Amino acid sequence: MARHLITSAIPYINGVKHLGNLVGSQLPADLYARYLRARGHEVLLLCATDEHGTPAELAAKKAGKPVAEYCAEMWQVQNDLAQGFRLSFDHFGRSSSPQNHRLTQAFAKALDEAGLIREVSETQMYSPTDGRYLPDRYIEGTCPNCGFESARGDQCDNCTKQLDPVDLINPRSVISGATDLEMRETKHLYLRQSTMKDELEKWIDTREGWPVLTTSIAKKWLTDGDGLQDRGITRDLDWGIPVQRGDEPWPGMEGKVFYVWFDAPIEYIACAQEWVDAGKGDDWQRWWRTDAGADDVRYTQFMGKDNVPFHTLSFPATILGSAEPWKLVDYIKSFNYLNYDGGQFSTSRGRGVFMDNALEILPADYWRWWLLSHAPENSDAEFTWENFQTSVNKDLADVLGNFASRVTKFCRSKFGEAVPEGGTPGEIEERLIADLTAKLREYETHMEAIEIRKAAAALRAAWVLGNEYLQEAAPWSTFKTDPEQAAMQIRLALNLIRLYAIVSQPFIPDASAQLREAMATDDAWPEDVPAALQTLKPGHAFTVPDVTFRKITDAEREDWQARFSGTRA
Repeated sequence: MARHLITSAIPYINGVKHLGNLVGSQLPADLYARYLRARGHEVLLLCATDEHGTPAELAAKKAGKPVAEYCAEMWQVQNDLAQGFRLSFDHFGRSSSPQNHRLTQAFAKALDEAGLIREVSETQMYSPTDGRYLPDRYIEGTCPNCGFESARGDQCDNCTKQLDPVDLINPRSVISGATDLEMRETKHLYLRQSTMKDELEKWIDTREGWPVLTTSIAKKWLTDGDGLQDRGITRDLDWGIPVQRGDEPWPGMEGKVFYVWFDAPIEYIACAQEWVDAGKGDDWQRWWRTDAGADDVRYTQFMGKDNVPFHTLSFPATILGSAEPWKLVDYIKSFNYLNYDGGQFSTSRGRGVFMDNALEILPADYWRWWLLSHAPENSDAEFTWENFQTSVNKDLADVLGNFASRVTKFCRSKFGEAVPEGGTPGEIEERLIADLTAKLREYETHMEAIEIRKAAAALRAAWVLGNEYLQEAAPWSTFKTDPEQAAMQIRLALNLIRLYAIVSQPFIPDASAQLREAMATDDAWPEDVPAALQTLKPGHAFTVPDVTFRKITDAEREDWQARFSGTRA
């Protein structure tokens, strides 16, 4: 069995995330990790909160709290929501951790010693109204590339163009809205990415099977305009990791902090150190250091497309530039955007479903199934309430939930709450087993390739096979003339429930646990389908599960559609 290191893009600390954020990184990372664990692989799944930079300062200011206090509170909120969605992180860390402070400063020292950091005197936006320099995310304006009117000073969220605040048209302060901005001189450190262009391009070319979305964004940044540019890695902020060379002061950089996009990816490594320090693991280096055993680790990252440039270029430049034996990513699974009901999710306007509200109205599995089966892999996707209702009612309630209910209730009424004996499988059972084996192998192939929508479709098709078998075999009719044959049909169907519970676990873990408990069985993956369908022997006791999935009514759909249309307080 292989060892798999998996990281999800770490979410900003500023507030509860919406479903588009969830499906863009954390949820598919959890799906993949759950699948690999179920197949017997050793997995380390890491995530954290991204706590530095402008978003944290602005959110804390709005909340009227010291930024450290605000971040601690929001980490707990995000951690609780992650658990609510059954995200199986081995550790959920914090980029403000002492481990990340030390590691970020150590990387900066190594890069400086390698000649990859230069000091730059530059002019920077200063706001007399606010009485401070304005880092890039404190400034918004019109993107010179696409005309988007709410582009940030570091990047346009609409076209993903990398920007500097001076590039913006009609820039304004995010803090006060002031437009009387002026340029003043300051000093900052820059990572000399441009000198590593050829090395980075060669490294990207060695990555096998990356999604077109990932490689196209990376190549675009390498070749557009003047090619890969050096990147500022410090900011004039109060909150962040102080600029130091390891544990030594950095002359001229007093009062400055490292740029959030420099320290945030380093938190992936620091998170593993936090995992060990929390007593959850005993050796982080075997996952991250190639001189300590990480050579045989396969490292997969999950992220939205807006994060791709930093993970394909800036973070690898940091790793490669340090000249130290750190593990580099093997595969980056990137996602397009999930839009909401004819528009975009909006955190500021409360438009769309946010993670906390989602769990208030329905259990996690309902959301997990829809989001993963509609994951925006090859293009942007759209959440609509009509589609959500249809998917839940047909896929979960009608196909899977109804199958489990019909089989267990019929068995209880005719044979009692134990697996019945008797009967001999025939042609339709052989056909079912052959079709089911093919569909499960297809499911496994898609899961291993991280083709999430295709995997969901194959899984649903496997559920459908059970329903089709039940309709063809018709044990309720068979029972009238041949009770023993009906017993065989129901015995096979009970084993199907067990099999479905196991293979569906990565998508719908709570329903899986409920059905496995009802069947009083283990969770061994069905490597051999014929053998798996004989696991529950005659006499094995089971219970009739409660309703696994209920249907969403039209009234509920209409109410939720109005509730989340953009009036969130």
